[in-house]
Amino acid sequence: MQETNITRIELDGRELILIGTAHVSKQSAEQVKEVIDKERPDSVCIELDEQRFQSIMDSNKWKETDIFKVIKEKKATLLLMNLAISSFQNRLAKQFDIKPGQEMIQGIESAKEVGANLVLADRNIQITFSRIWGNIGLKGKSQLLMSVLYSIFSKETISEEELEKMKSKDTLNAVLTDFTESFPRLKTPLIDERDQYLAQKIKDAPGKKVVAVIGAAHVPGITKEIYNDHDLVALAQTPPKSKIPKIIGWAIPILLLSIIAYTFIANPSAGFDQALSWVLWTGSLSAIGAAVALGHPLAILAAFVSAPITTLHPLIAAGWVSGIVQAFFRRPSVGDFETLSADVFTIKGFWANKVTRVLLVIVLTNLGGTLGTFLGGADVIRVFFENLK
Repeated sequence: MQETNITRIELDGRELILIGTAHVSKQSAEQVKEVIDKERPDSVCIELDEQRFQSIMDSNKWKETDIFKVIKEKKATLLLMNLAISSFQNRLAKQFDIKPGQEMIQGIESAKEVGANLVLADRNIQITFSRIWGNIGLKGKSQLLMSVLYSIFSKETISEEELEKMKSKDTLNAVLTDFTESFPRLKTPLIDERDQYLAQKIKDAPGKKVVAVIGAAHVPGITKEIYNDHDLVALAQTPPKSKIPKIIGWAIPILLLSIIAYTFIANPSAGFDQALSWVLWTGSLSAIGAAVALGHPLAILAAFVSAPITTLHPLIAAGWVSGIVQAFFRRPSVGDFETLSADVFTIKGFWANKVTRVLLVIVLTNLGGTLGTFLGGADVIRVFFENLK
C-alpha cells in the first residue's frame, strides 16, 4: 500500500494515522477504504461536524427547513454561504463524476464495516463562520459574499493536476482563496483553530489505533498541534460580540435624526429635503436589491417602505421584512427543498428556486439598504453643512 498522503504519529503508546484527502477526489476515497480495511483501527475520525454529518446521512433534511425560522434566527446569510460551498463542491464533483465528500462517506462506511468507533472531529461550521464573520468588518462582509457568490457561478473547469493541488487547501479555503489573501487574519478561525480542534478530537478518540480522514490542508497543523492540549469548549464558543458596533449602530441613527431635526427647526424646507433624500436613497437601493433578487412585487415594495425606518434601527433589517413578505407570497415547497442541491449549481437555478430566492431577497435588500445608509447619510450631512453657512 502506498503511503502517499498518509502521516503516522506515535503518541503515548498509541498510533494515529492521518489520511490527507481532497474533498472531491475519487483517489482519496479509494485510499480511505484501503487504509481502514488494512489497519482495522479502533476509531475513525472524520472531518465533519454533527450538522454536516446529518446532511450527508439524511439527504431529505432540507425538507424539514422552516424558512421563517431561518429569517427569525438571522441565519439567512449563513445558509446562503453553506449552499454556496455545497455548490462549489457539487460543481467539482460533477466535473469528475464523483460524489462531493465521497471520502467522508467512505470513512463512515468503512468504520462501520470494521466495527470502529466513528468520531465527528470537526468544529461546528456555524461557529467557524461566526468567528470569520466577526473578524472582517462591513467591507469584508460584502467582499466575502461576493467572493462566495462568484464561486457558485464560475464556469471555470479544473484539471486533474489542479485537483490534486487542492489537497493542500481546505474546502472553505479553496472557495475563499482570493479573499483570504486580502484578509490573512482569517487563517486563524478558518485553519489554525480547526487544526487545534481536530487535533484534540483525534487525540481524544478511544482506542490504541486511530485513523483520521481529514483535508490535507490540516495535516501539517494537526501534526504540530497533536502534542499540545486544547480547550474544545473555548474553541467551540461563539466569540463575544463587541459593544462598539452596537454603540455605533445606535449613535449614527441618533446623530442623523438630530441633524434632520435641527435642520427642520432652522430651515423647514431643507429639513424636508434631508428627510426625502434619506427615504429615497435607503428605500430605492433596498428595493433595487430586492428587485435584483427577482423578489415578489410586494417584497420589493416592503423593502422600499421599511428601509428608511429599519436603517435607523440596529436591531431590525429591511431584508428581514422583504424576506418574510417574499416567503409568505412565494413560500418554498417540499419540491424546492428536494431540488435545492441541484438548483444551486446554476445561476438560473439559484434564482428560480424559491428557497434561495428568499435568501437572495434578504441578503441583497440588506446590501442595498447598507449602501443607501451611507449615501443617504452623506447627503443629509451635506445639506446640514450647507445650511450652517
